[in-house]
Amino acid sequence: MTDELARLANGVLWPGFFGTEAPEWLLGELRDGLAGVVYFGQNIGDGLPRLSDEILRANPAALIGIDEEGGSVTRLESATGSTLPGAAQLGRVDDVEATRATGVELARRVGAIGGNVVLGPVADVNTDPRNPVIGVRSFGSDEGLVSRHVVAEVEGIQSRPVAACVKHFPGHGDTHLDSHHALPVISLDIDEFERVHLEPFRRAVEAGVDSIMTAHIVVPEWGPEPATLNPRVLGMLRGWGFEGVIITDALDMAAIRETVGLGGGAAAALAAGADLLCIGNPTNPGAAALPDQDRQDFLAARDGIVTALRDGSLSRERVEEAVQRNRALASTLRARAVSGHSSDGGHDVYDGESIVARAVSGAVADAAAVSVVDARRRSTLAVDSAARYVARALAGDGHTVRVDVARTTVAEQDAALDAAVAAHGLTVVLLDRPDVDDDQRALVARAAERDPHAVAVNVGLPAERPLALPTVEVGAASRIGAEAARTRLRASQPRGGSSPDGEGSAD
Repeated sequence: MTDELARLANGVLWPGFFGTEAPEWLLGELRDGLAGVVYFGQNIGDGLPRLSDEILRANPAALIGIDEEGGSVTRLESATGSTLPGAAQLGRVDDVEATRATGVELARRVGAIGGNVVLGPVADVNTDPRNPVIGVRSFGSDEGLVSRHVVAEVEGIQSRPVAACVKHFPGHGDTHLDSHHALPVISLDIDEFERVHLEPFRRAVEAGVDSIMTAHIVVPEWGPEPATLNPRVLGMLRGWGFEGVIITDALDMAAIRETVGLGGGAAAALAAGADLLCIGNPTNPGAAALPDQDRQDFLAARDGIVTALRDGSLSRERVEEAVQRNRALASTLRARAVSGHSSDGGHDVYDGESIVARAVSGAVADAAAVSVVDARRRSTLAVDSAARYVARALAGDGHTVRVDVARTTVAEQDAALDAAVAAHGLTVVLLDRPDVDDDQRALVARAAERDPHAVAVNVGLPAERPLALPTVEVGAASRIGAEAARTRLRASQPRGGSSPDGEGSAD
């Protein structure tokens, strides 16, 4: 009986795993009905299409998902930074055809490596400038703008045999906490929350989105449980007529793991109405990760489901319903492929560089060389690792130094500024929270004192409070954004297939 229940539970589980090859335990579970896998940065390598083929041979109905949003969030380009516009950049340009084309390109890239679920677009309306986890991942702070771009990107993605997954329902935009590390509670007036933050999700449902990801946030008016575990919240989606797959945000995030636990969270999410349980990235514990953390997390989630099935706290019918929804999505995607959705449909060649160039604004300089002081905060788990390459893309072969303003003394920061000025390039302070991080603002002020020609480059939300330096507003911590900023800072320098320092153009 337990083996039968384990096979049933497999049909709702979506684990991550270590390495660029499928471990034997994973292939075995896929052959035994595992719903699929989620790729993270550690899985990306030259053999990714072959890896996807192996996964699909083990389970032809496998859903292969990846966090590929463009802008600050990429897995496919985690080694270099994204070459696609991010949501905030698309929102600034406010050209729905550009957003739709970006969705098509996202799906093309994910489909090329054998994936079939894009974990995007972000449908959160970012109304709190302190938000540490959404920010420029959102199209903006206005629900109308966010809604039209969410719909456009969903349409673009689903023009190919790839599912879109709007996130994070019911809206993660009005919080100043990161649910990777804590359990955010929304204190916003409930009428305003429903009017503003639910609207993009309603529009996505009307547009036929294939899947929706939950948020680990508490809305007290709707109960004490986080949305992922709250039947009232997830029931709203079914009440709107949504019949697609409800996907949980990662269950290994602190908002779940450190409250009800991974296994308890898996069972509770299913009982609340979720269909596909994203377990999470096994590298997240860092040095504390066990050699078999991926399998241990998977087993913890599955054991939690099996235990709940056996003690009756989770009905078998609910799990079977979830399994059927997941299989129906896989069948839908196969049907799209057969019907010709994989063609380009006559679209022009995608030009992400011109979209980003339209989004980037602010200071223009005439620098032969650039010297970067990178004062951004540490990347969140959502952004992963790509952001560290932004400073290098901005500086080219010039001087770069990382300054963590939250963990270094003023004397250490000043030494970094002095070294940048001494490098004899245009001094650039790279920042991401100009309105809410006083330490970043103070660093910019001290840079202005040392070099009156210095410039700030902001990859976060636009600065509303004036800074002491002219500022280039980029709107994403991405390679393509950094290159667009670099173009503005070297405005009269020669252009061509590669820059004077030998950097090639964006892919």
